[in-house]
Parts: sequence; C-alpha cells; structure tokens
Amino acid sequence: MALVLAASLLLGTYARAERIKDLADVAGVRSNKLLGYGLVVGLDGTGDKVNQAPFTTQSFKSMLKQFGITLPPGASVNMKNVAAVMVHGDLPAFAKPGQRMDITVSSIADAKSLRGGTLLMTPLKALDGNVYAIAQGNLVVGGFGAEGADGSKVTVNVPSVGRIPNGATVERSSPNNFDNGQPIVFNLHRGDFTTAKRMAQAINQMLGPDVARPMDASSVMVDAPINPAQKVNYLSLLENIEVAPGREAARIVINSRTGTIVVGQDVRVEPVAVTHGSLTVTVNETVQVSQPNPLGEGETVVVPETAGIDATQDINPMFKLDGGASLESIVRAVNLVGAAPGDLMAILEAMKQAGALQAELIVI
Repeated sequence: MALVLAASLLLGTYARAERIKDLADVAGVRSNKLLGYGLVVGLDGTGDKVNQAPFTTQSFKSMLKQFGITLPPGASVNMKNVAAVMVHGDLPAFAKPGQRMDITVSSIADAKSLRGGTLLMTPLKALDGNVYAIAQGNLVVGGFGAEGADGSKVTVNVPSVGRIPNGATVERSSPNNFDNGQPIVFNLHRGDFTTAKRMAQAINQMLGPDVARPMDASSVMVDAPINPAQKVNYLSLLENIEVAPGREAARIVINSRTGTIVVGQDVRVEPVAVTHGSLTVTVNETVQVSQPNPLGEGETVVVPETAGIDATQDINPMFKLDGGASLESIVRAVNLVGAAPGDLMAILEAMKQAGALQAELIVI
C-alpha cells in the first residue's frame, strides 16, 4: 500500500537549526576506494570449478611458486575448496599505517558459498596504482545455501559475498590537503543559496566579520590558521555552530513502481476543481460443446457463448482547491474523496499540466 508523507505536518512551519557538520563536508577530507584480487581457501567443497574458472587455478599455482612449490606439468588440481574473489573497502580520511579497516569479499566465478573460508593476504590498491592496505582474515557470511541430491536447493541471502571486520591493515596514508595552510571550504550536502548565506552569517557572528564568505550555492570558504593543531581546534568549533537551513524548493516526488508519494511543505496550487473516476467493463463468457449427429459427418467443436456484458462507472465527487492552498488542505481534500495512490498520481500530473500545481513534479 502506498504511503503519502506530508513533510510540513512533521516539521512544522519553521526549519530546525542543524550543526554545520550535519549540513556540509570539509573539502579534501574524504575516504578513498581500494580494490584487490585474492583467493579464499578452506571452503567446504563450495569453491570454483576448474573448467569454469581457469584463472583460479592459475592464481593458485602462482601463489605456490612464491613459496617455492612447483607442480609437475599436467598435474591436476582440485579447486573445490578455493575461490577467486575481489576485495574492496573504503580507506578513511587521515587513516595512518597500522590502523584497521573493514573490507567486503565477493566471488567473481561460480563459487556456491564463501562460508567458512579464509582470505589469503591480498594487497588493496587505489586508483593511482599504489598499495594502501593489506587484507587477510576469516570471512563472516550472512547467507547460506543447501542442495539436495535431486537438484532441489534453497538459498538464504547471498552466500557468495562476505565481510571481514577490521580485515585490512593500512600500509600507506592517503594524501590530503588539510595542512596546506589554505582556507577551509565547506561543501554543502545539498546546494542552496539561502543555506550558504546563513552558514556564512552564523560563522561571522561568532568569529568576526568577513571570516566566512559564501562562494556559491554549495560552498562556503572560511579563513583558518596555518598551524595544523590550531586548525583542528578551529574546525571543532566551526562544525558545532548551528545554522537554520533554507527551506527546500517545492517538490512532489512520485515512485511509480511502489506507489509512494512524497509532497513537500511549500507546494501550492492555483484555484482548480478536480474530479476523477473510472469505467469498468465486465464480460462474462461460457463455453458450449457442439457435436454432430451420430450418423452425420462433422467434428466436435467448442463454441464460446457470451452470457452478458456489464459496464459500471464509479461516481466520484468533484473537489475544489482554493488558490494558495497549503499542503495540509491538499492532503485533506484528496483523502475526503478517497483517491487511491494510483489515482492521486494521475490527479497530480493533470494538475501540473493544467498549470495549477506550483511545484516540481519528480517521477522516479
């Protein structure tokens, strides 16, 4: 069943003050994506098949060579307990060598499950090609699967993906420009000229005039000390300053797949009258069997026979919305008519086409 959310009914008529740390990020302070290729061993016969994943065998033989073990030419290797995987994770900002980070391990071949497996030492690289972390450890797999001898099987969640909490050790710090002596730049999560202006005003009110300057709808530049230690204390003060964010633009978001409709608090309508109904046609048919005479020539045939046709039309009252109607009055009027979520979508789209809906209509 669809859900209609009235934002103004929950938030009231004013915007609640938020901390700067909840509204914006510091430019240059970000995580970095890491990726690696490795092997998971110790599986209970749920690994890759040799004929389906030859790169698993190649990787396994290459690993053995690093330990001085060379297999005889033509020797077959049963890889049912080994799986080739991709390992990925996010290197946190300011992570130092020796610190730990979580990683995700995903099968890239036909392994049925990674449950009970152990990831062997895997280097994790960033986009620049440098190794920033080394991953290794026992997997935690939330899914599982079971298969019978007759081919029947049951699978819960996804057993071919697992996690290793603190499964990677940082070997190299990611570069950042935090201590370059430049001003601090706050990037808003949602660009808004009003919010950027209010943020600069709130900072200047606490620290003095012209300390903060809005650059555009998404960024605010703040003068900062050069010393990194002083900069940390300075940022701790800035990120806890409270700012009343600007109200969002009037929007109505419709999810046509789930029937979810979200109406923003600043939605307004021009004077308009709306009615919505539907016509339902029902055709009832029966099947008759026609047989030839015992001595005659012919074939038995099936003949459809229409029993009747009924047509019904719902009679819905017309409701009127006055100019400048608020979100609360819109929701109340639609609920009084008893419009279903699908009908409400059609009503909103028709109102937008008629120019009576002062809001952006977004269909996702």
